[in-house]
Amino acid sequence: MTLDATDRRILSALQKKGRMSNADLSERVHLSPSACHRRVQRLEQAGYIRDYVALLDARKMGVPTTVFVEITLQGQADEVLEAFEKAVARIPDVLECHLMAGTADYILKVVAEDTEDFARIHRQSLARLPGVAQMQSSFALRTVFKTTALPV
Repeated sequence: MTLDATDRRILSALQKKGRMSNADLSERVHLSPSACHRRVQRLEQAGYIRDYVALLDARKMGVPTTVFVEITLQGQADEVLEAFEKAVARIPDVLECHLMAGTADYILKVVAEDTEDFARIHRQSLARLPGVAQMQSSFALRTVFKTTALPV
């Protein structure tokens, strides 16, 4: 499926406000409501739209501290990577895990209440991850900007 300009306008609008009604969306992208609905369904079926979610405020949820953790594993064998990835995916405080090229094998994005809470997460979860040779944590002082919107 190739995206045209109308598909891109739909995706852009939904990234900004996923709960927009079909009537509002169709007006914004200059389509009839039925044509707009069909396009959205097609974009969902093709996998361009994976889900609709609520973005929560980390501070109000009690986890205002963001920590980026660089992980170096003891080896690069498939079974080492798979064991690490399965285990890290089970830690609810880890929001993202990225396999990297460079000095670290993985970078994790972790949220915590504060430094004390991160120390608990480190002791009880991160330090127990299989295959880890080294960990280095960096605390975000402030988030300059953050978006979930992909360029369309």
